[in-house]
Amino acid sequence: MHEFVSGRIFLKMKKKVSRVLMSALFFTLIFSMPAFCDTPMSGGTLRLSAPYGSALKSLDPHVTYRSQDMVVSKAFHRALYTWDSANNSPALDLAESVTTDSSGKVFTYKLKKNVYFHNGRKMTADDLIWSYARLMNPEKGFPGATMIGAIAGAEAFGKGDATSISGLKKMDDYTLQITFSDYNDPGSLLFEAVTAILPKEEVEKESFLLHPVGLGPFTFVEHVEGSRIVGEKFDKYYKPGKPYADRVEFVITGDNSVLDMAFRAKEIDATVLSSNAYLAYKADPELSKGLIEIAELFTRHMGFNTQEKPFDDKRVRQAINYAVDRDIIVKKLLKGKAFKATSWLPTTSTAYDSTRKPYPYDPEKAKALLAEAGYPDGFEFEAMVTDKTSSLGVFEAMMPYLAKVGIHAKAKVVESNVLIDAMYAGKASVWFRSNGTGPDPLKALRTFDSRIPRTGSNVFAFKDPAYDAILDEAAATSDPAKKIELLKKADGFIMDAAPVWFHNYNKAVVATQPWIHNVDGNVTEAAIIEVDAIWLDKNSPTR
Repeated sequence: MHEFVSGRIFLKMKKKVSRVLMSALFFTLIFSMPAFCDTPMSGGTLRLSAPYGSALKSLDPHVTYRSQDMVVSKAFHRALYTWDSANNSPALDLAESVTTDSSGKVFTYKLKKNVYFHNGRKMTADDLIWSYARLMNPEKGFPGATMIGAIAGAEAFGKGDATSISGLKKMDDYTLQITFSDYNDPGSLLFEAVTAILPKEEVEKESFLLHPVGLGPFTFVEHVEGSRIVGEKFDKYYKPGKPYADRVEFVITGDNSVLDMAFRAKEIDATVLSSNAYLAYKADPELSKGLIEIAELFTRHMGFNTQEKPFDDKRVRQAINYAVDRDIIVKKLLKGKAFKATSWLPTTSTAYDSTRKPYPYDPEKAKALLAEAGYPDGFEFEAMVTDKTSSLGVFEAMMPYLAKVGIHAKAKVVESNVLIDAMYAGKASVWFRSNGTGPDPLKALRTFDSRIPRTGSNVFAFKDPAYDAILDEAAATSDPAKKIELLKKADGFIMDAAPVWFHNYNKAVVATQPWIHNVDGNVTEAAIIEVDAIWLDKNSPTR
């Protein structure tokens, strides 16, 4: 640390240097000093929000893939990897190092030896093996099974054809070898709470669902349903000096007005903003200073059942993409809280092609394509939407544009669960949704894999062997650069095939108070904040 120059030294210096040089030296000293306000401080209560609903689905992280639950899980649980927002990629969390063999499919992890569960027991390789095996229980239907299924032997174990997962091998208590069936990025598969490492002895207790035990920076204190969940600093957390806060409290609500009032009343340190709140905060000279804008790995779109007429014709789907002015909708209706989509993969995807241009607004081109496809007078269709601005609102904004090229559309407003069921059952012709499109671009592009059924993820019933072949080539290569180029090619293929109307990438906005520091911009879900790195300065009301 730099030391301040005393008055005596300045007097002596004054005799030797000119006033100009003195001033220059003074400012050099001041600006070379560390920014004391940027030095992390311990203490205080960190107050965040679980902003996507009035309740949590479960305190068991393996059970739920809802963002609402994963927001909270970040405080109490940890997975083998975590999301490194600074580098926009997964990073090792529970292991010191990982090596890969020449095949590119076998990964050997040296686990950290200072990782403790909240019950005081050290984590070992056995805990990872048990946790991953638990996720493959077919009777439970854990969402993390999709990730663990990429490990060799996991599918066979899940079907009951094997007594263990062959791709998981314990070398010693702190060394684990994982063999994958294909070329995978393990970090993209094993960083979310749905693959958290849990202690068997605690999970098997009836109390686990009410009092979770994990490896996270905070230990569970209480859960008041529909209100809040609270944790206290874990003194055996494996990252020295962290967490900085003594306590964490999550406000549980899906009411944006409640969060807005609480933030303005300085009762919340950070929260994601709704579109309406974003406009107000953006226009406020003070509130706007604390906004973090993030292009999340989600793609909003209008999906087509490509096996139904007229949407079985690529030219019809392309015509709809040319017919609508997205820029106006993003600017006027969504008030700028969105990024126009240029493909299926968002701008923050590792395989995003920055050279690709979006469909331009070209109604004449749309009319020509419709005529080529045999619909010179257009057609009618009905789309299933939810009663939200991002769904019904956008669809209603599209209608006049579609009408200009002869397409007459009407909306069928349904509940979200009804819409989802109809999509998977093939009973929806057109619908509005937002798909997760990351962090693994190969997995995101598998959404359109011909061999994946509707009940999997290909609700569009899109089929093209040429596209599947690109994905297979990408999956089979161990060359990262070649894989990225192939994935860009696949993304361009989908852009041209247009199984969806490409609308926007979600712009998530996190509002932060001036006393909170190190809030990361998580592109996989902005509300999931890395709580162990956040600290509160002396101006925090909770210090």
